[in-house]
Amino acid sequence: MTKKPGLRERKFARTRLKLAYALVKRLEQSTLEEVVVRDLCDDVEVSEATFFNYFPHKKDLLDYYIQLWMLELGWRCQRSEVSGLAAIAVSFDLMATAFQKQPGVMSEIIARQALMREKSDPVEIGLAERLIAYPDYDGIEEMPVGGIDKVWLPTLERALRTGELPVNSHMPTIMVGLASLFYGVPLVLRQSNLAAISSMYHQQLAVFWAGIRTASQGSG
Repeated sequence: MTKKPGLRERKFARTRLKLAYALVKRLEQSTLEEVVVRDLCDDVEVSEATFFNYFPHKKDLLDYYIQLWMLELGWRCQRSEVSGLAAIAVSFDLMATAFQKQPGVMSEIIARQALMREKSDPVEIGLAERLIAYPDYDGIEEMPVGGIDKVWLPTLERALRTGELPVNSHMPTIMVGLASLFYGVPLVLRQSNLAAISSMYHQQLAVFWAGIRTASQGSG
């Protein structure tokens, strides 16, 4: 049985979540660089000192939201009715939907990935935050925090075990290729045709998996 978070932990979690949601709302109208911390504090009715106690920089707040979103993405892929490569496609469908609903924040997420000079440690998401942000997501408290690789790795391992992918498939190559498609396709289409992201994802994934299988046969 999950231990109920204490009052202080719940209050801490609600403030962090409110700041994250305030940022998401403003990113639909402004870039991260244009967003002013003071305005976020006004939205949530906290002091700037409180903000900086929670997040040293604006980018840390965005990183926090990214981890929240990845947590949901991982849960929904894990709980989908499909597995293996089909579950990978689910994560791409979720990205396509998110981009149509919130193109501003999703564009900033891609920009943040591009500007990071090295892989950073994931922002910890506490139990209270998980339960408050995702009250209907049974088992969300057990989901690992991390990047998109944490979402894909279990499904890729299953694809190897079931023969969907050749056993000699090179996992680092697959991870790089998937990440390139995941972030690259929206980047190309964001200014022309957001509605085409989903179909383009599926076309590119089909080409990608065919290439992986062909390459594995050649090295076998």
